[in-house]
Amino acid sequence: MRRMMLARHGQTSWNALGKLQGHTDIPLDEIGRDQARALAATLTGTGVRTVWTSDLGRAQETGSIVASILGLPQPRTEPELRERRFGVFEGLTRDECAAQHPDAWQAWLSRTSAPPGGEPIDEAVRRMRRALVRIAAREEGPALVVSHGGLMRLWLMDLLGTQIPLIANGATFVIDHDGTAFRCER
Repeated sequence: MRRMMLARHGQTSWNALGKLQGHTDIPLDEIGRDQARALAATLTGTGVRTVWTSDLGRAQETGSIVASILGLPQPRTEPELRERRFGVFEGLTRDECAAQHPDAWQAWLSRTSAPPGGEPIDEAVRRMRRALVRIAAREEGPALVVSHGGLMRLWLMDLLGTQIPLIANGATFVIDHDGTAFRCER
């Protein structure tokens, strides 16, 4: 059984403003750095040996802060942990999405389609699963995996078969992989 602590990166200025980031590479703000330090504190004593992050700076910085505090090697990068593309919604708040792209916004809320230029849900879920399977196959002990709220939420809803609320910056989930299937603890 391979254990992973799946965590969302710390806050960015766009998170604070309610803007959808997607692939836009916005750095952590000071609150986000504090959240990364708090994440490290919660992981003390868990046996985490390695840190994996997406290739976006906000995840890499979160992972780097945690690794430094825990005395671990610097994070390894897994590009498939990257947030999903939000297409025309990137850089907009939810209210702006609804006002500027009302039909696309309603379709997105109902999970029937991706926004124009965005990544379809099924592709994002498959991508996240591939990344986690690869990480589980490489790791002997617990690993921290730092990813993104939108991608994590889609993958977790698929895994659990139920809706889950938006994932807070710095939130963690314990994921076990037995070589065939995943199991999630909060």
